[in-house]
Amino acid sequence: MAASLQLNVKSFRPIALPNSASRYRYSGKPARIRCSAASQSKRYTITLLPGDGIGPEIISVAKNVLNLTASLEGIDLRFQEMPMGGAALDLTGVPLPEETLLAAKQSDAVLLGAIGGYKWDANEKHLKPETGLLQLREGLKVFANLRPATVLPQLVDASTLKKEVAEGVDIMVVRELTGGIYFGKPRGFSKNENGEEIGFNTEVYAGYEVDRIARVAFETARKRQGRLCSVDKANVLEASMFWRKRVVAVSSEYPDVELSHMYVDNAAMQLVRYPKQFDTIVTNNIFGDILSDEASMITGSIGMLPSASLGESGPGVFEPIHGSAPDIAGQDKANPLATVLSAAMLLRYGLGEENAAKRIEAAVLATLDRGFRTGDIYSSGTKLVGCKEMGEEVLKSVDSQVPAAV
Repeated sequence: MAASLQLNVKSFRPIALPNSASRYRYSGKPARIRCSAASQSKRYTITLLPGDGIGPEIISVAKNVLNLTASLEGIDLRFQEMPMGGAALDLTGVPLPEETLLAAKQSDAVLLGAIGGYKWDANEKHLKPETGLLQLREGLKVFANLRPATVLPQLVDASTLKKEVAEGVDIMVVRELTGGIYFGKPRGFSKNENGEEIGFNTEVYAGYEVDRIARVAFETARKRQGRLCSVDKANVLEASMFWRKRVVAVSSEYPDVELSHMYVDNAAMQLVRYPKQFDTIVTNNIFGDILSDEASMITGSIGMLPSASLGESGPGVFEPIHGSAPDIAGQDKANPLATVLSAAMLLRYGLGEENAAKRIEAAVLATLDRGFRTGDIYSSGTKLVGCKEMGEEVLKSVDSQVPAAV
């Protein structure tokens, strides 16, 4: 029987990894993600959404890594590149063209680069690149965002925290992705009783939305150290009081997982004070957005962290958590490793190709072992390289890696 959410939550580590059970399928229970066996044919279609800024550079590297890995693992990958974000706005007038969404829906997985930039900052909301990202998540119904933050031994000195604080940190943030204040209604602009202009948004969650992300988080924690911290603001916000109530109710299904609660302001402080206290964190859309970015800096650079956005059926979206960095776009300065590691997550969680995922993760570690660094993770004694050269070095490592059979 396929188990719910068979996640390899130690996604940065190429050794001692549990078997990943492959493609996600709807289980019939609205709060679980199920897995079925990977396609026997090992033929898959990947939709590439390079986006804006450094997006095309990092996607190009990740595509090359995927191609080489696939050829070595006997996998047939077909890529289709589609416009999204600011690039789509310039080309079609909308941030997510219907053709792009359709292509994404019909593919086996989606690899996204980055979107946004100064050029479109003044656009009306419906014409902002970020609106396209929200539309993509909503269109693919990917409600569970997995954001690992692991301090790699090779980069512990790159962390802004003291070595003894950062060393050994291994956190998985499970962020609810399609509800909360980013999607809640009513929202908009109006005037108050005094005639003053106001802007307003609504933080709202239905019970099923909390229950399903809670189950994903409990399943994830069960595969890790068995500890789950639910982050909310239940001392002030009714939506958070409701969130906590539902998470507690779901916890009865997971007696083997230790559940704790923390207010978001305290969680933000504790992440920089003593991050090793956390194993798995589950939280709402906006808190997860903020806390996962904070956690990323513990690892040394936001340029190192991948993410996976999964739903109950259909393709997942895999992307680095960093932005489009328009200030360095086209200068060969971007760190492509977060996107390469996102490609590894795509292979594992999207396609069920565990060996291929391990090969990429091992290649990244080997490349770092050999001392290659982009500017964001550079330190004395290492070799500074650009985006393209980092990609070339990862390709060399991919070709030399022979992961153990699963």
